[in-house]
Amino acid sequence: MKLSYSEATARERIRRVTDADSFREILPPSDRMVSPHLAELGVPAAMDDGVIIGSALLNGKKILVAAQEGGFLGGGVGEVHGAKLTGLFKLADQLKPVCVLVLAESGGVRLHEANAGLIAVSEVMRALLTARGNGVPFIFLIGGSNGCFGGMGLVARCADRVIMSDIGRLAMSGPEVIESSHGVEEFDSRDKALVWRTTGGKHRFLMGDCDALVEDEAAAFRQASIHAVEELEREKQPFDLEFLEAEHAMLAERLTRFGDAKDAREIWSGAGVPDDFDIASAEAVDLQQFAGIAGRMSGKGKKP
Repeated sequence: MKLSYSEATARERIRRVTDADSFREILPPSDRMVSPHLAELGVPAAMDDGVIIGSALLNGKKILVAAQEGGFLGGGVGEVHGAKLTGLFKLADQLKPVCVLVLAESGGVRLHEANAGLIAVSEVMRALLTARGNGVPFIFLIGGSNGCFGGMGLVARCADRVIMSDIGRLAMSGPEVIESSHGVEEFDSRDKALVWRTTGGKHRFLMGDCDALVEDEAAAFRQASIHAVEELEREKQPFDLEFLEAEHAMLAERLTRFGDAKDAREIWSGAGVPDDFDIASAEAVDLQQFAGIAGRMSGKGKKP
């Protein structure tokens, strides 16, 4: 039976994406690793602090996996939540699994734990980059209703691969944050079509910020994850200064070409992308035909 990825809980997503009965949780709810701050603010706690971590198999290969629960404080990162992710990524640096799979769904740092959450995100990012620099690939799956914003949006873009559905969203600042800071004239958060064509999976795929666009099904995310692991095993691309310089050059070119655009439609039009571009089109498309919109450069494999 098909399972909607966006409607599933974090634990359901893990069960459907990884091999059956292979998941082994680290710090389960029975260990009661709760936030030390929420009770003081009168906010109910979750026994896993909104993130599940552990080991599993993916197509028979050993991986480490984390899944954020968007149903608890929007998947927001607090002190314990961030510590669990940091610990998992440090464990990956020791064990060298075939990959670390992160099922991300987060609005960013919890306002309830602002400073602690910000520090936690920086530690998560450092642990990811250290492990990645030592040869551990990271794959992020983004398809939850809360999207992947704020600090976790930055962490996601530090990964080797990003896989999204059309429902998924990825950005630094959320629509409401932009509107609050710069006014509705800058960004109308009530305009859902605008929100999705700016931060949604389709636009992120066309811009090269995600590597695969899939249907809103757990099975589709699983298959794309397996494919990404196989691809990374073949490429074994070094994470070095040359790689980073190529990334910066791509971003600079993107800003030069599209920095004045007011809407994603202007970018699509300028790059020759048809309005009816969809997931089915993405499966067969060579993004280089769109005037290099994704900025895929020689020597960088498929990662933009």
